Amino acid sequence: MSHSIIIIGNGMLADTVSEQLSGLYSITRWATVKEAVPNQGNLALVLHDSWVPAEHLEADEAFSFFGIPWLRGFVSFGEANIGPLVLPDKQGCSQCADRRRFMAGSDRREQFQMKEYKMDQPGIEKDPWASASGLLQTSYLIQEEVHRLLKGEKARTYEHVFLLQLNTLRLSYHFFLPDPYCPVCGDLPEDTADTAEIILKQSPKTSIDSYRCRSLEDMEKVLGKDYLDSRTGLLNHKRYDFISPFADTIVNLPLLSGDELTGGRTHSYAQSEQSAILEGLERYCGYSPMGKRTMVYEPYSKVEKHALNPGSIGLHTKEQYDMPGFPFRPLDPDRPIHWVWGYSLSQNRPILVPETFAYYSLGGGEGFVYETSNGCALGGSMEEAILYGIFEIVERDSFLMTWYGQLPIPRLDLSTIDDLELQLMIQRIHAVTGYEVHLFNSTTENGIPSIWALAKNTKQTGMNLLCAAGAHIDPLRAVKGAVQELSGMLLNMDDKLEKDREKYRQMYDDSLLVHHMEDHSMLYGLKEAEERLFFLLDQRPKRSFQQEFHTVRKSADLLDDVVEILEVFRQLQLEVIVVDQTSPELKRNGLHCVKVVIPGMLPMTFGHHLTRLKGLDRVLNIPAKLGYARKPLTYSSLNPYPHPFP
Repeated sequence: MSHSIIIIGNGMLADTVSEQLSGLYSITRWATVKEAVPNQGNLALVLHDSWVPAEHLEADEAFSFFGIPWLRGFVSFGEANIGPLVLPDKQGCSQCADRRRFMAGSDRREQFQMKEYKMDQPGIEKDPWASASGLLQTSYLIQEEVHRLLKGEKARTYEHVFLLQLNTLRLSYHFFLPDPYCPVCGDLPEDTADTAEIILKQSPKTSIDSYRCRSLEDMEKVLGKDYLDSRTGLLNHKRYDFISPFADTIVNLPLLSGDELTGGRTHSYAQSEQSAILEGLERYCGYSPMGKRTMVYEPYSKVEKHALNPGSIGLHTKEQYDMPGFPFRPLDPDRPIHWVWGYSLSQNRPILVPETFAYYSLGGGEGFVYETSNGCALGGSMEEAILYGIFEIVERDSFLMTWYGQLPIPRLDLSTIDDLELQLMIQRIHAVTGYEVHLFNSTTENGIPSIWALAKNTKQTGMNLLCAAGAHIDPLRAVKGAVQELSGMLLNMDDKLEKDREKYRQMYDDSLLVHHMEDHSMLYGLKEAEERLFFLLDQRPKRSFQQEFHTVRKSADLLDDVVEILEVFRQLQLEVIVVDQTSPELKRNGLHCVKVVIPGMLPMTFGHHLTRLKGLDRVLNIPAKLGYARKPLTYSSLNPYPHPFP
């Protein structure tokens, strides 16, 4: 009996486990964690016939202090929970496990409320489903884990939990990620100017024809295993889209505000699943600071020398701010707000960025502008994430530049694109959905190939028009990206249009009724809305792909591409700022997430009342610079209708 075990709890589970282990180890019994003498054991077991969250919190704090590993077992709503094993000086405690399990459930709010309620309940009532046979099976699982631990074998319950359904004895095994904001084991670093520094490094591509430093096949080993689990996952659900013409997969990101669906669109469901998981992780990192504790809470007037000028990112007009119920208010330079540190790659210096701009702005609080995922991107290296963050800003900027200026951008002749995969994609879209694909070159002054893709219905029913966009150094990849985006919407929106046609007709007459992201697409499903795209759909001659785009200069390292693009923006006097959004959950697998900010570029917004153009004079000057207008435009001459970006 060289090992001693502390068993805490009164009830059938604690009694059974104690009886099973008593002949093998030295057992000390205590009713509660407060009564226990922690330094008397090599391992602590906290076992109850019901859910006693106050005891689990006590155990997390006490055993961490004394450096003793502990394992819990309890019953909650007809389910036995075994784990996690909490190790001293390691993240991943019982509080982390609870949070991940609650968040993955559809009743997450109720679970958090129930925990708060039970924290104040002194009595311990036996769960109605805690049968003798069910608790006996639970005790065997705990006993087996104890033997493994004390023999020095790998613990199965570190960062994992077993869940046993007591009515069926169905057992499942689940991984959970430590919570970076956990009040017990969380250890987020402070956000400082020094830690914001970004030093660009070499990032070799997977091949000379690739623009990624890690393949989806390589990341497949960790993405599903670490991030997707129906009971404890950061992402909790997936489904395959069998309606879309390609192998689309949808993954769900559970949030307290609701569920956020993210999609992957490739030619195989396996790769689409990986893409959807990556997009879900990007959204997760983009909602709020997950990798650092923000420290700066000051008015703009006090930090002006070190901060991004809020007026440079596009503001709402006074008329918008004065609208009844408008969710944002003008930034008062003397009102304190939270800031996060970003890094200017153009000036090689740290720079403060408003937190509500660096992360998603959902209204209220300190919000002064509506901001979405503009410039957010995830990559296998910092350089890859930055590159794709820039691509997204360019894609949306070029789309909006075309829309607001109603620019007659060149229509591309699809037959001149010498790529079999693309030709088959377009043919399949037409055969499966009845839509014809039209492509346009929306590239602006930065020269990064940008594509406006438009799908036109040839049938009498369904959505009439759908639009999408893409941008990439490689124009062919920009085209394929835009076409893939289109494919995910075709056929999926037809029923909604028919059901709510009258609502969208009202939006056609009153643009301020366009409030949500999907409204922008649905509005242009109406045939009468097609006239608003006259600047694209006239009968002007098509241009060949070769006339519009030059041969791509290939490099073996993503760093070369990033440096080249940064030089382009330097010459245009457009600053490139990066906020590192990477959370600990991503760092464990070498993933990086960023928010790229390029003041002056046009931001994509959803909800016509939330358009942001004030102070962005590029929208007035670039059309003339590109030769689409004889002189600079005026704000009053810009397209007054909601954009059709999906």
